[in-house]
Amino acid sequence: MKILLLGNGGRESALARVIHKSKQTEKLYISPGNPSTEAWGENVDLEGFEQISSFCEKESIDILVVGPEQPLVEGITDYINQNNHRTIVIGANKQGAQLEGSKDFAKNFMFKYNIPTARYQTFSSSTIKEAKSFLSTLNAPYVLKADGLAAGKGVVILPNLSEAEKELDAMLLDAKFGKASNKVVIEEFLSGVECSVFVLTDGKHYVILPEAKDYKKVGQNDTGLNTGGMGSVSPVPFCNESFLSKVEQRIIKPTIQGLQEEGIDYKGFIFFGLMNVEGEPYVIEYNVRMGDPESESVFARWDSDIVEAFLMVGKGELDKYLLEINSQTATTVMLCSGGYPLDYEKGKEIFGLDKVDNSTIIYHAGTKYSENKKIVTSGGRVLAVTCLGNNMQEALNKCYSEIEKIHFDKMYYRKDIGKDLEA
Repeated sequence: MKILLLGNGGRESALARVIHKSKQTEKLYISPGNPSTEAWGENVDLEGFEQISSFCEKESIDILVVGPEQPLVEGITDYINQNNHRTIVIGANKQGAQLEGSKDFAKNFMFKYNIPTARYQTFSSSTIKEAKSFLSTLNAPYVLKADGLAAGKGVVILPNLSEAEKELDAMLLDAKFGKASNKVVIEEFLSGVECSVFVLTDGKHYVILPEAKDYKKVGQNDTGLNTGGMGSVSPVPFCNESFLSKVEQRIIKPTIQGLQEEGIDYKGFIFFGLMNVEGEPYVIEYNVRMGDPESESVFARWDSDIVEAFLMVGKGELDKYLLEINSQTATTVMLCSGGYPLDYEKGKEIFGLDKVDNSTIIYHAGTKYSENKKIVTSGGRVLAVTCLGNNMQEALNKCYSEIEKIHFDKMYYRKDIGKDLEA
């Protein structure tokens, strides 16, 4: 099989590794990829749907795997399906991608199909007075979500009503998140512990991937600003058989059934961002792709052939696939640029990667080659260090031990990943 993977982050690094391991993989291309994906395939520079489609045609690409959400929301799956009939696309079509592309669409979908989620209403600048009235009916803290994609920064939680009203003005009247906040979803705050559950679906059947928990706050003990994710662990101790059964029956099954009833032909990953509220699962959000840094932990535990799964998705026969999962615990710690998620410097040379133990997986998330072919930083989240262990503490101890071998100027990482899950 010839496969093209779109993306250049840690998620795509993790996907590239498991695709490379498949006996079905004849050739893997990654666009644009990063220095780490070169170990598992060939990086190619492709821009725009037309160029991607032409490459698929020219190189006889069998499977296109879309890593990030933006091209899915913009309709790349529909474009490839219309122009490249031999290529299987792993990724939601434009209609299905609205589960992530529009918070309002997602909340409407959940309410329509009785999927447990927080109470909400959606407002625009013309209804800001009503929005503030609705805010006053809720208890603190207050949750405001930009309706559209905002690079993971469109969700704001405010401690009191006056701050929530100011933030609402900034989002709706001052376009704080651009077009993404033309509409704002205000929802009831759910108190509990977050976790993420993932499925791969062919539109009718699905396989449930290992669950994971990520850490969004930049600072120790979940303090400071939200980030794209500072680390992850899989499995999650509190996601026991009882909890996961509730997730499947109350959330996964009605979601897949709802997509069918809406006439949405969904072939790809679905990310369920969940809140465990005293043992009961509620959906905080849908994503139409794998999470990052959850992917780095989840795919480290994927032992069966992922390309076979993709082929079965294309045939609508995913019910025949047997997903084999490594029973060990995987932990991921993100190494970040100093100052992230605010302003940070780029171009810092990374040292010590050649000293890391072979059993440790280093996924690149924000790196590139300098003019003299040195690996340097190019993003806020730079490297994802992932280790397997017989338990969470063993895996984390190994992660932090290996991290001591790596260095770049102003490198920052959280030293308390998984601490909240210790018994």
